[in-house]
Amino acid sequence: MNYKLEIRDSFGNVHERKNQYILDSIKSGDGHVDKKSHPYTKKLNEFKRSEKTFLNSLKSVDAHIKDGDSNIIKELKKRLYKASLKKDFYSKYLDLTYSAVLRYEIAEAELDQIPAIINHYDELNEKLIESEERLKNLDPNELKKVEQEIEEKRKEQIKKFHQKTDEINRKYKEGLISKKAQKTEGKIAIREHKEKLNEIELLNESKSLKETIENLKHRKKIDIKSMDNVLESYISNIRRKTPVETEQKKPFLSYVTAVLPGLGQLLNGQKMKAFLFFLGSLFIYLIAIPYALGFGNYQGDGIAGLITLAEGGRRLDRSIMFMIEGIIAIILMVLAIGIFVMSFKDVYKVEKDKIKGIRPRNWFETKEIIGTDGFPYLVSSPGYILTIFIVLIPIITAILISFTNLDPNHQSKFTWIGIENYKILFLGRGVAGKAFWLILFWTLVWTLGATTLAIALGFILALLANQERIKGKPIFRTIYLLPWAVPAFITIMFFSLMVGRQGPITELFKNVFNITLDVKSNPTLTRISLILLQGWLGSSYIFLLSTGVLQGIPKDLYESADIDGATGLQKTWRITIPLVLFQTAPLLISQYTFNFNNFSIIYLFNGGGPFNPSKYGNLAGSSDILISYIYKLTMESNYQALGAAISILISLVLMFFAYIGFKNTKAFKES
Repeated sequence: MNYKLEIRDSFGNVHERKNQYILDSIKSGDGHVDKKSHPYTKKLNEFKRSEKTFLNSLKSVDAHIKDGDSNIIKELKKRLYKASLKKDFYSKYLDLTYSAVLRYEIAEAELDQIPAIINHYDELNEKLIESEERLKNLDPNELKKVEQEIEEKRKEQIKKFHQKTDEINRKYKEGLISKKAQKTEGKIAIREHKEKLNEIELLNESKSLKETIENLKHRKKIDIKSMDNVLESYISNIRRKTPVETEQKKPFLSYVTAVLPGLGQLLNGQKMKAFLFFLGSLFIYLIAIPYALGFGNYQGDGIAGLITLAEGGRRLDRSIMFMIEGIIAIILMVLAIGIFVMSFKDVYKVEKDKIKGIRPRNWFETKEIIGTDGFPYLVSSPGYILTIFIVLIPIITAILISFTNLDPNHQSKFTWIGIENYKILFLGRGVAGKAFWLILFWTLVWTLGATTLAIALGFILALLANQERIKGKPIFRTIYLLPWAVPAFITIMFFSLMVGRQGPITELFKNVFNITLDVKSNPTLTRISLILLQGWLGSSYIFLLSTGVLQGIPKDLYESADIDGATGLQKTWRITIPLVLFQTAPLLISQYTFNFNNFSIIYLFNGGGPFNPSKYGNLAGSSDILISYIYKLTMESNYQALGAAISILISLVLMFFAYIGFKNTKAFKES
């Protein structure tokens, strides 16, 4: 990589080089110019020696500070005096290096703006001293008289306010003004009353002075800080438009310091950023790497424990702990690698920019960027960390368990068995595999039947309740919302008791129709009952959604359709249904995914029964869906690995169909 004749600042402006050694190297073509003997190098080294001596001398300068000056003023006066000395010193080297130009222009900015900050502070301080002195000299007897006058005026104002409100109420009762005018005039009267009371309170000079003193103290802090920020912004602007020259041709520093985040930032002169990355280094070398190697684990052995799963370990060692701690170790190492990459990219970019001529950002500029561009990431980072430990680790654990032999015979220690659990399910091996396909088929039938019925029923009820010719709409809407208002488990348990062997519905059919309904012992009747029950329970939510959309459809559309001679069915099919689906399609799709995993109704209604051991063995019943089957496999029969495998398959299928469904909706495309 060769030197370029020109350099650029942060704004992209082109500047000529001042480094004569680099210019001569470019002109020579082969770059063989002796750096040590070059006149420019000698001048630059002389400048650096003089600058070092000069900066050391500034440490002991006397800025003519008064004894009564506050710490803020002392620092500002020191800074101002040093700025005048810096301006004189660097003015001699403006043609030599851009470093001198930068420091010269910063000194000019400080000489221009710091006096205004000091004067403003002095003005506020004088006003504060004057107000405190006036407060101290107030006559107590005079204050008492004023307070008595204020109390009398307050009472008089309150009396006037009551007279005013009484007058407004009288006008309303006599029919002279409307209810709306009464409220409006009342509000005006209240506002005027409060303003008058505030004016009366200000007659108390003691309170007024105390408020002024508090305000001045606050302004002394805020105003000076604000003006200082303006100065720093101006200096930052000077830095961005003043380039930097470096004899470095390649960004090697980022590679050399990559193993220790923070070191590269320190060498680039970015101390605060270096401190933050050094914290990252502490995390890497004191937490992430030791934990990955097994140090600090509760039972596991870091990443190695994820491979061995406690095989050959102590009797008390549990494979699940080794697995979880191995997963945590990997996540910590991924975070560590992320810190390495971020640090490397940061140092590399700063080096590349310096070679181009762009000066590295100082801490003030970095804070500004963090507060704007980096704010979303800063705010979201706690959420990301919680997501890792609350969501990501359990998901990864479930995925990995599906590749093990965690079953009733291997609860404490289990091993990796690859895709054997998935083979059992797909090939229908054993009782678990055979039951899987039967349950999957019923789950699909249940999901489509119950959800479609709920959507259709809810939409039809919404259409009926929204008809202008229907009387008593509030009553109907209340009835339709009852399944949603009443807790679902109460409704499910109620209907479960109603259709039991001795239940009222069963007895009714037996006495009236001479039919014995044994719903909970008949697989077909149980399934039909579940679909009908969930259709009723889910209809309220769809009714609520559809009603909101129907009430928002402009009547002009229906009037235009009437003019065109459209029938009621055509209006429903061409106008109502498309608009309702457009607004509610994502929520309707979520109803299918909800019912696919609707555990409560299956478990509460009949416990997944009736049971048929010849088809399902002892692991499930005829009305079990996949989610309840997983519960029985894992919680009741301890087949956690098979349950995890089914859970992963369910998640993949649901994500796929949900994505396809959402992708094809207009609401998703236009969002």
